[in-house]
Order: sequence, then structure tokens, then C-alpha cells
Amino acid sequence: MATAVQLKALLRSYSEGDAEHFASVALQIAAHAARTGKGRLAQELRDLVDEIKQKQQQGKIGGAVPIARPQGELAGLLSVTYPKTRLSEMVLGPQTRGPLERVVREYRSQAKLRSHGLSARRKLLLVGPPGCGKTMTASALAGELKLPLFSVQLHGLITKYMGETAAKLYVIFNAMRETRGIYFFDEFDAIGADRGAKNDVGEIRRVLNSFLQFLEQDDSDSMIIAATNYVAMLDEALFRRFDNRLQTLLVKQPDWKQIREAASGLSHDEIARACDDAAKDCVLNGRKRIGTAMLVTVLEERRRPGRSPASGVDGLRGDS
Repeated sequence: MATAVQLKALLRSYSEGDAEHFASVALQIAAHAARTGKGRLAQELRDLVDEIKQKQQQGKIGGAVPIARPQGELAGLLSVTYPKTRLSEMVLGPQTRGPLERVVREYRSQAKLRSHGLSARRKLLLVGPPGCGKTMTASALAGELKLPLFSVQLHGLITKYMGETAAKLYVIFNAMRETRGIYFFDEFDAIGADRGAKNDVGEIRRVLNSFLQFLEQDDSDSMIIAATNYVAMLDEALFRRFDNRLQTLLVKQPDWKQIREAASGLSHDEIARACDDAAKDCVLNGRKRIGTAMLVTVLEERRRPGRSPASGVDGLRGDS
């Protein structure tokens, strides 16, 4: 089996985010297994290494999580920490804890959801007054998922030359594809303000448009979290961009009367997001079909006090 030196080298390469060295050590262990007569184990190890390399090339495995600091231009745009905070350490009500645990569960089950054509929540908007725990929530999610927390430095991002700000946003979103982590935009209203506000200027609108475009196109494995104290200032288009198929999973004869009553007053976007919730719950819980009760439950969740039915936000409000 693997020697002590090989095991230490394997762990060291993982901690340093050196995927090439990690694979090399794994192949050394496979070779050692073959020499000691464990041919089947050796072949399985080689097959796993080939599978990992193939998934990395296809972008199905996020970039390694290096124990390092942002370099170059990113050094002035991002600060990084490696939180150990867990959700269990936070005092949370059930209406907050439930959604957060769902986010963690979906993210950990990305491959399973993708195999059913579904996507895990990766874009969250946290809303609430100062001191309610928005930053701690981001840290707890990073701790639960064992991901680095990259905090966007607004003083480095926003300059008097708005064209530069959009270019810096591009650099940050590009980093999301290169290094998997949680990217936290605190005081998000600084760039997400309503484009229809009277004191708005053209350049600010262009920065927000750039952010919306980058957010829409983002297909990384990173999680994006924005936080604000002033939800009323945010542009309505932002809510539609933060994450939230039902036909093949729904039972053949659902009670449409109950479903219509549960959906009454919800926007089309809220209903669509509720359907996504039901589909993902179905997959993650190993169920074959979505029944009326499950669909009614997720629709009613969208009607909870404190939620804005028109906003379509996948995130938390108030005491987040």
C-alpha cells in the first residue's frame, strides 16, 4: 500500500492545489500496488486518475482550492480567508436555517443534480440590517463547504473611471472559473443600485449592466453571495439573476386546484423557482415523482412573511 512518504506528498500536493503532482503521486501508489501483486487495485487507481483528469479538462470538477493569496491585479480586488465557522454555531430561526442547509446540500450534490438537468443554488442575495449576520452567514457557508471565502474589496473595485470598474469586475468573474470558492460582495448596493433612480448616472448604469451580464454568463463552480442593508435601492433585474423542470417528475394526476390556490398571488418567476425547488428536493431525496403536497409546500414557502413575492430572490431576508 502507499508509503508514509507518498501519503504525505499526496496531502501536501492537495493542500497546495497542485493537481499535476497529486496525480503523479497517485500513479506512484498505483505502481507500488502493482509491484506488490495488487494488480486490480493498481488498475482501479489508474482509472480514477484518468477519470479525474478527464473531468478537469471538461470543467466538471472545479479548480483546486489552493492555500494561497490572490496575486497580481486580484490582490487589490479580493481578500481571502479560510473560515471554520459552521451553521451549527449560528443562532438561526427555522425559516433561515432551512434555506441555508438546502444551499449546502445542493452544492454538495452538484453532480447528482446535473445528471437530472438541474443546477445547485450558487448565487445568493442576503438582505438585512447591519449586524444581523450576513457576513457570518457567508463565512459559515464557506466553512461548511470547506471553500475559501474571497471578499471583494469595493475600494479597489470602484474607481472614478467606471470603464476600469467594469474591467475589474471581469477579472473577478474570470477568477471564479479559475479558483473555486465563495465570492462575497458586501455592501452590494454600491454597484447594484436601481438604474431608474433620479441620481443615477450613465456610467453607473453601465457598471451594473456589466455585472448583470457577467452574472448571467457565469457557469463556474464557485458560489456568489451579495449582501446589502438596503434592498429598496437594488435594481429589480438583479433579483431575477440570483438563482433560485417539473414536467417529467410531476405525478400524472396532481390536484391542480390545490396547486393554483398555493400559487395565487405569486409571480411567474416565483412559481418557476418553486418548481425548481420541488424538482431538486425530489432528486436529492431519491424520490421518483413530485406529488401535490410537495409542490404545494414549496409554493407556500415562497409566500412566507418577510419574502418579497415579486423579487424572485434565492437568498435570505431580514434575519440573515
